[in-house]
Amino acid sequence: MSKPTLQSPAPDFTAPVIGGGYQAGDTVTLSQLKGQTVVLYFYPKDDTPGCTKQACALRDGWSQISQKALVFGISTDPVKRHAKFIQKYSLPFPLIADEDQQIVNAYGVWVEKSLYGKTYMGTERSTFVIGPDGRIAAIFEKVKPDQHLESVLGVL
Repeated sequence: MSKPTLQSPAPDFTAPVIGGGYQAGDTVTLSQLKGQTVVLYFYPKDDTPGCTKQACALRDGWSQISQKALVFGISTDPVKRHAKFIQKYSLPFPLIADEDQQIVNAYGVWVEKSLYGKTYMGTERSTFVIGPDGRIAAIFEKVKPDQHLESVLGVL
């Protein structure tokens, strides 16, 4: 599926979420957050070096970013794995479990990747900033974990 483009409506979804005030068993629906700026950051896997660096940078910049937007991390990991990741690194924001890959497909970030000559399907590290009107305000593709926070704060 193709990626949404700037100013297009953000693809809606309802998915399991944990952390940042959400409890086990909760779900979040994007369209119910209309009226607020939302940052959806897609990452490959909990507790891996790049994903940990990216999440901890958001945690460390939380006082700045949390005043400007709601932030949700999204990966295909299950809620239990997200809960461990949140606890291990004291992450203040919620993580969405997209185990059936519906959200990563809707946002066009479920892509063919390669590592050591092997190809496989996985999540491309990408971020979408959604304006209060529910439209895509900014897109960051192939995000570098150590530059992510500054990039997002730059558009907020």
